[in-house]
Amino acid sequence: MKHGNKVLRTVWEYAVMTFATFIYTVSWEAFMIPNEMSAGGLMGVCTIIEFATDGLIKASYSFFVVNALLILMAVLIFGIGFGFKTLYCILMSSVFLWLVDDWSWLHAIPGNFLYVKDPTLVPIIAGFFESLGIGLCLRNGGSTGGTDIVALVVNKYWPVSLSGVFFITDLIVVVSQLLLRPGFGSYSGDPKTFNDVVYGLLEIVTFALTIDMFTIGGKNKMQLLIFSEKYQEIADYISGKMERGVTVLKAQGWYTKQSKNVLLVLLTRSEFSPLSKEINRIDNKAFLSVNNVGEVYGEGFTAIKTGKLTLKKKPDE
Repeated sequence: MKHGNKVLRTVWEYAVMTFATFIYTVSWEAFMIPNEMSAGGLMGVCTIIEFATDGLIKASYSFFVVNALLILMAVLIFGIGFGFKTLYCILMSSVFLWLVDDWSWLHAIPGNFLYVKDPTLVPIIAGFFESLGIGLCLRNGGSTGGTDIVALVVNKYWPVSLSGVFFITDLIVVVSQLLLRPGFGSYSGDPKTFNDVVYGLLEIVTFALTIDMFTIGGKNKMQLLIFSEKYQEIADYISGKMERGVTVLKAQGWYTKQSKNVLLVLLTRSEFSPLSKEINRIDNKAFLSVNNVGEVYGEGFTAIKTGKLTLKKKPDE
């Protein structure tokens, strides 16, 4: 039974990643590129290359080649499991980039359903879709490659948010599009101006503001204070069934002057729903105080980040 559940979970993960890579490519091939806009990340670089060569080198080509090198770093740092899923996401992204590029009916240009009259909204929509696609990939153990691999490496060893790393790298790329002017490679379009940079900044700001929402999602940490006369039964459930630590705090109600026991629990957002249902079943008069926690370091959660890369030594060393 456990083997069957594992297979279904794996199938589900790859199905979600397939959908995520499609959404990711739509943000670029349907919104940004048809409107001659560029933003940050590896796709921003690939887009600039496509513009500079007047479409000779498609973004999908350079995207795949560069990621073929970056995938080696992902395998070395995150293991073969991460590397395989990342390779899958990169392959699917490259395929969808090629397909959506040919599907002109999906492009956000005049006459099509996805056309947006106000050009300011194009990078905002694209940024949201890109964060959704990348976020779903990361939550299922994969990656679309590029700067999100760099961001994950930094986030793995230093307590820096993904959005912060993405924003810095994207800012560098989006400003570099000012190089696009006649005489740069085979570029024959209008010179890129500060206005184009603003469109790119709108995309990366939207992306930075929403990426944590999709990457943290069900993994976000929560702190619960549980007030209940049946605290022992609730604590046994948390410790036994959920295998989570629980702390009993001594408290006193100021109005009643009576001593009470309060449970303190740290858990992920995905664990909150089943726990709240169980608490309501045990004691429908229980009182819960819920707080979101940015990060929790320690056993059962995220390893403490020291900022140093250390190699595991053999027992006899």
